[in-house]
Amino acid sequence: MDLSKYVVRYGTMRNIGVMGVRGSETYRRGGEVIVRSNRGLESGQVLCEATEGSMQHLEHAPSGQIVRRLSPDDAKEVAQLDQTRQTKIDVCQKHVDQLKLDMKLVEVEQLFGGERLVVYYLAEDRVDFRELVKKLAGEFKTRIEMKQIGVRDEAKVLADYGDCGKPVCCNTHLSTMPPVSMKMAKLQKATLDPTKISGRCGRLKCCLRYEFDTYEEIERQLPRVGSRIVTRDGKAKVLHQHILSEQLLVETEDHRRVLIPASEVLSVINQSKELE
Repeated sequence: MDLSKYVVRYGTMRNIGVMGVRGSETYRRGGEVIVRSNRGLESGQVLCEATEGSMQHLEHAPSGQIVRRLSPDDAKEVAQLDQTRQTKIDVCQKHVDQLKLDMKLVEVEQLFGGERLVVYYLAEDRVDFRELVKKLAGEFKTRIEMKQIGVRDEAKVLADYGDCGKPVCCNTHLSTMPPVSMKMAKLQKATLDPTKISGRCGRLKCCLRYEFDTYEEIERQLPRVGSRIVTRDGKAKVLHQHILSEQLLVETEDHRRVLIPASEVLSVINQSKELE
């Protein structure tokens, strides 16, 4: 366990990095700090110590250094940056409109200390924003960085609560966006109505990924639909799997449909055979 490093969340995109410390300084969970990332000075929040366990969940996490605890003066500067954020967005949007650029402005982030201004945007095609960068550099007298993002990242920046009533996962604990497919929704017997299984980003909900591996593992252990099985009460045919409860809907030899625990299956016969 390396107590000289901490996991810190920082920046508008809520990046999660592994930050070293100077000397023997220690920090508590939730502590507000100033860090030096690969972008410059930023304000952040300590999440935990960088233990072997926590590092297993952080592949390719950016590194940096905790410079100091957030001081009252630092807090004032952070508050000032937040207060002027909307003005910067309005100025940027004005220039985007004047230049008639085919892009959607999502967010503007001023790094701590004014070292650079990051402009987040959505665009279907390549955008020539050289003139925009010149105008913004002239307005704000700092380095301008244009950052193209996707719709999931847009939700990460702007979304608040999901259908579950809790803060959206991408804005809280997710460090990377997991791949999600319709197969996951089908296996978990979720409704296939796109309006009900889509998140704030308009894409499939990330939470469909969370229990998918468990569903897959249980499904592999259950007799497949169409299989002929033998139970203490005789032979039957599997009509449907209730994966999470590990139950089977079966049709018995006398054509009754009953729900049985998978544990009652004594053996599985080749599913290509018909009921006798």
